[in-house]
Amino acid sequence: MNKEDHRFSYEVYPSADELPAQDLLLVNKARAVTSTAYAPYSNFNVGAVARLVNGEMVSGTNQENAAYPVGICAERALLASAATLFPNIAIDSMAISYHNINGVSNHPISPCGMCRQSLVEYEERVKKPIRLILSGMEGKVIVVEKANDLLPLSFGSIDLK
Repeated sequence: MNKEDHRFSYEVYPSADELPAQDLLLVNKARAVTSTAYAPYSNFNVGAVARLVNGEMVSGTNQENAAYPVGICAERALLASAATLFPNIAIDSMAISYHNINGVSNHPISPCGMCRQSLVEYEERVKKPIRLILSGMEGKVIVVEKANDLLPLSFGSIDLK
């Protein structure tokens, strides 16, 4: 038997104000776009904004539905829009933020498992890692260099061959 270990490192910024200018812009846009989320059941508005390698920006928000689990997360809404509007154009960086109407929004959140799988598949599809910038409406910010770090031992297209 062999024992293996999976680790990854990430950057932690005490606040968004300490981010490089391009990252701060993405975080501020992700925070702002949370206001267009449709989350009447959870009151947990999530916004995501991506900068593509061609310089374009795409956003997405969570969209809930009374017939749970028909809703879609902000990250997957963004990926669907990016793939439709800009086919085969890689995402350079994506900022994800949230506004918890019933509580605090002062620490980073991480994508759910379904979104992690979708992010990894998108990375594989366009052959470029997606840098993730995770934040709340305030507080510290985490930067992960590639979405694949969040889903070790992921299931992918190679497994279907």
